[in-house]
Amino acid sequence: MPLVDRHRRVLFGYLARRVGRDLAEDITSETFTRAFAQRRRFDQERDDARPWLFGIATNLLRNNARSEVRQLRAYTRHGVEDRTFDDHAGSDARLDAVSQTPALAAALAALKAGDREALLMFAWNDMSYEDIALALDIPVGTVRSRLNRARRIVQEHLAAADADPDREEATHGRP
Repeated sequence: MPLVDRHRRVLFGYLARRVGRDLAEDITSETFTRAFAQRRRFDQERDDARPWLFGIATNLLRNNARSEVRQLRAYTRHGVEDRTFDDHAGSDARLDAVSQTPALAAALAALKAGDREALLMFAWNDMSYEDIALALDIPVGTVRSRLNRARRIVQEHLAAADADPDREEATHGRP
C-alpha cells in the first residue's frame, strides 16, 4: 500500500484537530510533497514512516504556532465541535467532552509549543515516546519531561476550571 494511503487519514485527523480542516488539507498535502522530495533521508530500516511524516508536519505546524494559540483561545471562549469522526461510536463520550472543551483549550493554549506538540501526538495518535522523539528530533528523556510537564499543567487548569467554572482561564505559556 502506498505511503500516502497508509498515513494520510491519521495525519490529516491529527492536523485537523490542531489547525482546522482547511489548513490541515494544505499541511497534509505539503507534508507528503516534502516527504517525496526528501525520500532519500528516510531511514529504510524503520518499520513505520509515521514518526518521520509527523516530524515533517510538525515543522510545517511551527509556522502556524501563533494561529494555533489564537484558535485555542477562541475555543476557550466559544467551544468547538470535533467533526473528524464520521461514525456514531463513542458519541456519548464526545458529548461529555464538549463541556470540557473551553477549559481544555485554555490548558492547551497555556502550554509551551513543544510540550503541546508532544502531548497531542501522544493523546490523539497514540504514538510511543520513541516515535514522538523521532518525529520531534529530540531525546526520549525530553519527551518524558515534556509529557510530564504538559500533563501537570493541563490537570491544574482543568482542576481550576472545575473549582470555578466562571473563571476566565489565564494563559501562562508561550506559543
